[in-house]
Amino acid sequence: MTTFDTREKFFEQKFVYDEELKFRTAAHCNKLIGLWAAEMLGKTGAAAEAYAAALVQADLRVPHGDDVFEAIRRDMDAAGLTLSDHRIRHAMAECLAVAADDVPRDTETVG
Repeated sequence: MTTFDTREKFFEQKFVYDEELKFRTAAHCNKLIGLWAAEMLGKTGAAAEAYAAALVQADLRVPHGDDVFEAIRRDMDAAGLTLSDHRIRHAMAECLAVAADDVPRDTETVG
């Protein structure tokens, strides 16, 4: 293998690793925001877990869209809760930060 082939293989592995890390972080974030929203909606236990899982599944259908936000907004409105879009998006940003810290990074996977 040439140096170029080795570098190309490394960059391909890094791309796959980075995409997997983004996917796992997003899924964990969606679970966390789902649990937050479930709490706001008065759901606990298995109902809260099911609500969070439904949000994760919703994002898998249309990744990187606003479907999770829209689902939460719709559910909050239906429940008569008056939360601003800003508050929901702020909670989503907080969950993303926590998810980024929570998802383990295997530094030996790439390289």
